[in-house]
Amino acid sequence: MGDLRSSLGDGFVNNGGTVLLLFETPSGFAIFGFCGIYLYEPDAIESLWANFVHYETAKEIVWLHDFQTFDDKSSAISVGTGVNKQLSDMIMKWLGPGQTLVVGKWEYKSIIESSLEINCLHDEIVMELMWGMQRLMHRLVGMEKSELAKEDRVPMSQGLQMLLSRHGFHVKPEMVNEEIVVAAVALFNYDAANKEEYPALHTIGRYLKDVSGIDCRTWRPVKLATAFKIICTHEIEDSDEMLPKDLQLKLQEGADRYNDLINKAACMETYRKLVYVHRIGAQSKGILASLVKKAKAHEADRLELHENKEYKPMLNRCG
Repeated sequence: MGDLRSSLGDGFVNNGGTVLLLFETPSGFAIFGFCGIYLYEPDAIESLWANFVHYETAKEIVWLHDFQTFDDKSSAISVGTGVNKQLSDMIMKWLGPGQTLVVGKWEYKSIIESSLEINCLHDEIVMELMWGMQRLMHRLVGMEKSELAKEDRVPMSQGLQMLLSRHGFHVKPEMVNEEIVVAAVALFNYDAANKEEYPALHTIGRYLKDVSGIDCRTWRPVKLATAFKIICTHEIEDSDEMLPKDLQLKLQEGADRYNDLINKAACMETYRKLVYVHRIGAQSKGILASLVKKAKAHEADRLELHENKEYKPMLNRCG
């Protein structure tokens, strides 16, 4: 608790780690509570988006306090007039002592901090949050029936783009559709599971070198887990084919030498988890490859149609 208080401040800790979120919709403003720790995780820029693919996960970390429509949103908050009474009353009603207000625009941060003298937060990680909020707007703010204008939308999550690029899928923001986002989060979960399990597997992986003379430093987590599955069960199965046959036999024959070195129950639990996510990851990659190919073909057709529409008037003028 002391470390958290010193790094994030008393206001963060005293408000239970929650921040207040001001979210602009087509017809008004909404106030949400949000689990602020997600903004400060080391990999927040890469991971925050994944919490907003499905409403079921989003509702666990963000919740609606209030929503109000505004006849004229431009007068609610502006450089010239500051924050009007309706919006300021709305914010102050829910703001805890020392609590941070998260806002979706730089100008809102400046205006609110000078008008209401409260601490606001806006940065690239907040924009990841706003991408997610916009994506699920109609589920999170059920009273809002209008659609966001294109110019008001956050074009694409940086974290989503990083994931797609890391796996070799290079797409323009306008090509990313619902199907691609859903397939991508399955791939994200695959990466996250591997990242979570790798440290423990890497630690016990040294026994493969010490006991069996096997160098596993470059192995993926699922390959390591498969090796320890053979050691734990003394069995070789068709699904173990990622390991060469001679290594399979070497592990099987020397399995008893690991009895006092590893936790077999933990190894088997890790193996089952990684085999499952490996299968899901492989499926997700295949699905994404198909979806991205389809999206690129659709984009090419759209551009060709646009070019043809521009070319025809030129032909008519020439004729």
